[in-house]
Amino acid sequence: KEHHFCVIHRGKRQNHQLFVQSKTTVERQRSTSFSSFLQPPPPLWLFEIEAKVGSNKSQQMATGNGILTTTKGQEEQNILISEREIFDLCGPLHLTAIDWENVAHRRSVAASLVQGVYILERDRQEKRQEAQAFAPPWWKHFEFQLYRVLVDDVDSCIFGAIYKFAPSKSYAGDSIDKAPRFVIAFRGTLTKGDAFTRDVELDVHIIRNGLHRTSRFETAIQAVRHVVATFGSSNIWLTGHSLGAAMAMLAGKTMAKTGVFLDAFLFNPPFLAAPIERIKHEKVKHGIRFATSVITAGLAFAAKTKIVNTRSGDTFVALSAWTPCLYVNPSDPICAEYIGYFQHRDRMDTMGAGVIEKVATQHSIGGLVMNFMGKECDEPLHLIPSANLTVNLSPSTVFKEAHGIHQWWKPDLLVESKKHQFT
Repeated sequence: KEHHFCVIHRGKRQNHQLFVQSKTTVERQRSTSFSSFLQPPPPLWLFEIEAKVGSNKSQQMATGNGILTTTKGQEEQNILISEREIFDLCGPLHLTAIDWENVAHRRSVAASLVQGVYILERDRQEKRQEAQAFAPPWWKHFEFQLYRVLVDDVDSCIFGAIYKFAPSKSYAGDSIDKAPRFVIAFRGTLTKGDAFTRDVELDVHIIRNGLHRTSRFETAIQAVRHVVATFGSSNIWLTGHSLGAAMAMLAGKTMAKTGVFLDAFLFNPPFLAAPIERIKHEKVKHGIRFATSVITAGLAFAAKTKIVNTRSGDTFVALSAWTPCLYVNPSDPICAEYIGYFQHRDRMDTMGAGVIEKVATQHSIGGLVMNFMGKECDEPLHLIPSANLTVNLSPSTVFKEAHGIHQWWKPDLLVESKKHQFT
């Protein structure tokens, strides 16, 4: 496998030259970190990409020296760039005409728009503006405009974006009536820059089932409500990756409780539970899930918190009409449990134990124990009644690959999809 990195050097002239150096790695691990760049093997070949002021399009040609030279003002600075930030190097260039009824096209566009949010924040961190910004191609390629950015009021980082579909007269896509009018996208945790601390804080809130109490979610749900109130709910998409998928799921559940069902594309959404799915022995795995369901259902009855349980059950049933699209990788422990969560429900129905599972699937053992002790527990975010579950069956050798957003727009992706409906 290959890594592509480039270094930006800003000087005085108003022209740009981008050179991307390619290198192989023995560990076969894709990396975008500074430490990986500082340990380069002898380069095998070099590419040069020339970029003009005012244009984000690049042309590749052989030669180069591993440095992007761009000039602005009197100061000079060197910035490391990962190839994954540059659309022309790793974006879904194969999508030249979108068929909006094609599930793979819809998935790829949604994932690319999420990547656009990641790069918006990276552009902000590195002070890349206008012609120097790398984010715009991630939405312009699909005829979207940036309608609004969503900024966290704690650290001023960009965590989301609202895109407006604005096709040109020469637009060549199919089924344009199925295209989203607006897409509200949320990024996941960034390990680079000053957004990391705040992102990790939000990750902890997910673990504690407290994401709904954060100011970032309040900003997000207000944005969703604004779009729905202003433009209606038809053809409005929610999408996000990892932490952003949790944000989009919570927003979707919140809107669904009011009868507004938005299309949702959730990539690697967190499912916080013991990693049962990683057990290879099917009988052992099923035995653990069966025992967990029986215990959970038993606690639900034994707790005798009728008001709380009735409210929870009514809410769960009300959500069953909302069917978000979940995209998970079995090699990603953060989201893999969704596979077993839905498969186990089907198996319990086949066994004739569907009644037990209908109760168990609405609760977590931890929440029931808290209720049993007289303490109120927030609704687990990951528990949802219905979903279109898509599993990536392509092999992933490392966690970064299994959890990354880039896997979801690959043209040769091998997936398996199934609709799970709670009845």
